[in-house]
Amino acid sequence: MASAKSLEGVKMAFTEVENQKEAIPSVLAGQGLDEEQIAQFRKFTTADPEFHSKITKTLRRKVDFRLMPMIALMFMLNFLDRNNLSQARLGTLEKDLNMTGTDFNLATSILFVGYLLMQLPSNLLLTRVRPSLYLGAAMTIWGTISAAQAASRNFSSLVVCRFFLGLAEAPFFPGAMLLMSSWYTRQELALRIAWFYCGHSFANAFGGLLGAGVLANLSGAHGIAGWRWLFIIEGSLTIGSAICSTFILPDYPSTTRWLSSEERAYAQWRLVKEVGEADAPGASTIKEGVMLALRDPRLYLFTLLQHASLLTQTFQYFFPTILQTLGYGNIETLLLTAPVWAFTFFSSLVVTYTSGRFTDRSIHIICLIMISCAGNIIAVATLNTAARFFALFLLPLGALPAYQILLAWVANSFPRPLVKRSVCISFTNMIGNTANIYGTYMYPSVDGPRYLAGGAATAGVALFVALLTLVARLELQRQNKKLALREEFEAEGNTAQPRDSEEAGAASVGFRYIL
Repeated sequence: MASAKSLEGVKMAFTEVENQKEAIPSVLAGQGLDEEQIAQFRKFTTADPEFHSKITKTLRRKVDFRLMPMIALMFMLNFLDRNNLSQARLGTLEKDLNMTGTDFNLATSILFVGYLLMQLPSNLLLTRVRPSLYLGAAMTIWGTISAAQAASRNFSSLVVCRFFLGLAEAPFFPGAMLLMSSWYTRQELALRIAWFYCGHSFANAFGGLLGAGVLANLSGAHGIAGWRWLFIIEGSLTIGSAICSTFILPDYPSTTRWLSSEERAYAQWRLVKEVGEADAPGASTIKEGVMLALRDPRLYLFTLLQHASLLTQTFQYFFPTILQTLGYGNIETLLLTAPVWAFTFFSSLVVTYTSGRFTDRSIHIICLIMISCAGNIIAVATLNTAARFFALFLLPLGALPAYQILLAWVANSFPRPLVKRSVCISFTNMIGNTANIYGTYMYPSVDGPRYLAGGAATAGVALFVALLTLVARLELQRQNKKLALREEFEAEGNTAQPRDSEEAGAASVGFRYIL
């Protein structure tokens, strides 16, 4: 197990290689590296910029090609299977299952009860098993349950299916975030999360098109209702993709077999160089990782921020219903969802690129969430068709990219060790998603077409997100000042840490939080 002192030694070994050659083997051996890998680490530390540029491009290209398309497809199907209830509602779902009142809201929210229960246990297990196998197995299970919803004969059976669908889907999102943060540097991560999140936008756009096609052409085919066909088709697509994912996804940098030994070592070296520790699955015990996470006050700030951010997105579970208030038919409504989410996707790529390019998180989040706030205000202030359609573009345009950047911010702010970051990512996602349990009641059908209560509340929450983001920025600025003060004291030859630097003392020399 690597102690904080040994991890600091790793950082020193890289930054002062000429003076620390004798320390390198013993320190890196504590990270679980063999003699060959230690020799490679020495080579990387002294290599010229041309070497680093070439191997970084090669490594990134290989990982991008295998990881990003597959994980984006998995996310698309994850969200499609979670959100297809909103499209099925425009068919005969409620009539066939005798659903009344807030039954649809309950069927939507019950998924997140199961989803929350499996978040933390799943991500802790992921640090001990191969991600490619674990995520692929989880995907197969949730695809099977999603298809099984087609067999529902009453509301109770649908609710049971939705609960277990949440249990099965829980490992994927925090697991995907953990896997990406184990491969990419902090500057690279925001754009990769945007690529990952394109699966979400495609799910909303493609889901609307698929739902329109199925409900228009398969309703009653072979005596099966259109909404049942929707569950069967989407569940089958998920199962097929899950089988492929086990052969395509990488594992962790130290265990991925389709990279050369040099590339595996370099993938670890990049992480060590940036934050002082490679993502070694056994670097600390599960208990130690959990305690490190729970003692970090930033965990609770980011959890509240992620919870509020997710609350601003609950409109998407009712998006076709809200869009239908513009006066269009069922099929036209589903088709109109496509351009909204396509535009959101391309906008996400732009703003997450600039977030990574300028190493900024907070200012981007504040600006984006205010766009969503404006959209909610317009949507509840008028019934004019053109104005409301414009407002429906603004809702996801602001809320979703802001959340994507927030996810990168969370992963960046808890850099090590792997188990601690795993706990932090799953904890923020777990508590954050409780917003989807009660948030689904913010848009009851009786409030249409204006949905004043839901829209006004969402606008207020968006303002709260902006405020929390500012608080998080100020807190990380304070931590960066502590880091600078500690390093100044150490440079002067002091062994004792300066007052008010204890919290920052665990971070590596040269490390700074991204603001």
